[in-house]
Amino acid sequence: MNKQAFKPVTRVLTGITTSGTPHLGNYVGSIRPSVRASLADDVQSFYFLADYHALIKIGDPARVQRSTLEIAASWLAAGVDPERVTFYRQSDIPEIPELTWLLTCVTGKGMLNRAHAYKAAVDKNNAAGADPDADVTAGLFMYPVLMAADILMFNAHKVPVGRDQIQHIEMARDIAQSFNHRYKTGDKDHFTLPEAEIEASVATLPGLDGRKMSKSYDNTIPLFAPRVELKRLIAGIVTDSRLPGEPKDIQGSALYQIYQAFASVEETKAMQEAYEKGIAWGDAKQMLFERVDQEIAPMREKYEYLMNDSTQIEAILLNGADKARQVGVPFMQSLRQAVGLRGLGGLQSVVKVKDKSVKSTLASFKQYREKDGLFYFKLVDSSSNILLQSRGFVTPKEAGAAIAKIKNHGIQQDDQAPVYLGTLNVNELNVINTALQQFVEN
Repeated sequence: MNKQAFKPVTRVLTGITTSGTPHLGNYVGSIRPSVRASLADDVQSFYFLADYHALIKIGDPARVQRSTLEIAASWLAAGVDPERVTFYRQSDIPEIPELTWLLTCVTGKGMLNRAHAYKAAVDKNNAAGADPDADVTAGLFMYPVLMAADILMFNAHKVPVGRDQIQHIEMARDIAQSFNHRYKTGDKDHFTLPEAEIEASVATLPGLDGRKMSKSYDNTIPLFAPRVELKRLIAGIVTDSRLPGEPKDIQGSALYQIYQAFASVEETKAMQEAYEKGIAWGDAKQMLFERVDQEIAPMREKYEYLMNDSTQIEAILLNGADKARQVGVPFMQSLRQAVGLRGLGGLQSVVKVKDKSVKSTLASFKQYREKDGLFYFKLVDSSSNILLQSRGFVTPKEAGAAIAKIKNHGIQQDDQAPVYLGTLNVNELNVINTALQQFVEN
């Protein structure tokens, strides 16, 4: 059997916030790379509509609903196959907000204080002379934890994001590590540590005004704008005042960056040479329009068809939610067990077993006072053989503290003298620590 023929499956997860009409930045930064990734046999894809995230900044219910339809239709028109991927709406997965709370309880406030979105809001308030937290909701502050829950629920290995989102992936890793450390079960971690995946040529796509293309800045180019509208918007991209014939600088040129995100290496090189030769801005915009429309036009008809059949999209999303919950429900059950959210039905029988049989087979501590007035303890096995004999302590509290330390940390060869009598070899230490582990577990 050729072992090299089998590749490990990589889970890729990405989402788009349902806060507006999808634009070219969403397409090149999320939709297009996710569609390409979903075609690989060694990739398991999870794509979702982030409608919980939309509530953080959108107060218009109709807009959230409309955006959900538009983004779902865009993904499907771009080639997402619901049979190959897990395609769902975030709010259809009740385990996600439950996981958010579990993660909240291991997340440091100090880390959330450093989140870019929260810091930007505070800086804006400070500049205006307002209270630093004016109009800052708990939703905005907790955004990184919800995003971590989105990712960790399905133990994604890769998360395609723009460079401005890298911090959130790093936070998800930190949160996962905190949870794994606190609730570690044997040698197995609960969460996989995700990695950000960025297309170097895409990163963050600029908008009409040169800033990041964002619905928040109202500087976007809608992904499936009609051809005439697409041409008009591209014509409005801000450029400098250099005249035809004057060499143009590709650095900082929003027009060039958008073109590069759609063009091949050869096409990009040709555009760069045209900049150096002083191409007129009008001609450069025409080249950009033709290149973008070349890629988008074949998908536009399917998008318009889907937009007129919302019932079909709803059915696809609900089917995707069922598929997602087949993963999420049992995983949440294991996490609930890990943190102690457990049923009590079997607790009495466990106690009975301990009382009647386990105690008779396990090692145990015996604490007592000698004639010298000092307090001692010893660890004895089930046959009353002494495994460990302590030195004398002035108070029973000191002896109890020593016992607690041994239960929590075991016995190390270099800390024998302060606690107990005699010198133990490695084998003797192993015997004692094995007995201690059984004692603590039961």
